Amino acid sequence: MTETETEPDAEPALEPTLEPDRAPHPPAAAPAERNALVRDRKPGGNRMRPAWHRMRPVPPSPGRRETARVHEVRRLRDMIRTTIQRDGYPGGLLPHESELMAGHGMSRATVREALAMLRADGLIERTQGVGTHVVTATVTTGLAEAHGAVRPTANGLFDRRMRPRVLDRSRIPVPGTVAERLGVPLGTPCLRLEYVGLLDEEPLLVATNYALYPEAERLGDSPFVSDWYALMAAAGAAFGQSEFVIGSELADPLTADMLGLRPGAPLLAMEQVIYDPDGRPFDVAFIYTRSDRMRFMSRAVVDIPPPAGA
Repeated sequence: MTETETEPDAEPALEPTLEPDRAPHPPAAAPAERNALVRDRKPGGNRMRPAWHRMRPVPPSPGRRETARVHEVRRLRDMIRTTIQRDGYPGGLLPHESELMAGHGMSRATVREALAMLRADGLIERTQGVGTHVVTATVTTGLAEAHGAVRPTANGLFDRRMRPRVLDRSRIPVPGTVAERLGVPLGTPCLRLEYVGLLDEEPLLVATNYALYPEAERLGDSPFVSDWYALMAAAGAAFGQSEFVIGSELADPLTADMLGLRPGAPLLAMEQVIYDPDGRPFDVAFIYTRSDRMRFMSRAVVDIPPPAGA
């Protein structure tokens, strides 16, 4: 018998033999693999079968009910986190699980998963016999206050609550990027003042300021005991405008270490330019703030005429 001959009662070579636990049809996404032939390895089997015969079915995607529950966990986590950040739980103690269930209309499993996510984020801790309590304090500051345009609010970030740990305080030639922002020639003398801002003795931000003279002279000689605006007030460095650009960055290993975070943690990245009363820029700052401990609040009054006929 030659290789091209078949026995009279042999099955056709391309006829697939399906088993009960196999898919009845080949996957539509792999036509090249569907047409390939493989040899049946079962004892006594010597037939050629399509390659799709060996393919395992893809696990089904989560059903609608499970997807909806995952989103309920996320929403509950967001609501509890917001309450934590605005100091909404008296004494920092969260309600019991049953209260959270009743107050939000959620199941116990959903509440527990949301709390587990907040614990993984380092916002809460669960202690036997005590309950669930907040472990990370968050400060909320109005944008006008962050600009130094209004008096600090009681217990706000700029109410002399912050303490600096100075990393560098030296006179250097102004770097190129900073020279461009300040509109001065490259190499103009400036004061570089870099510090870690501590809130309740915990690191909150890292800031690097580049200040031009003559303001730099007074800033360099004045005691730095609180925040940047307090230092400018002590130095008699008046300013008329403040500009912020706020974005987000991931913490590099060095910055993460200074702020007590893991590398890759999200940070608020801010670039600030401060102008004197005549509109001359004299200070540029690059500020990286822990996003889990700092929030900005802004409120605006609508000053747009309503559309005609409204």
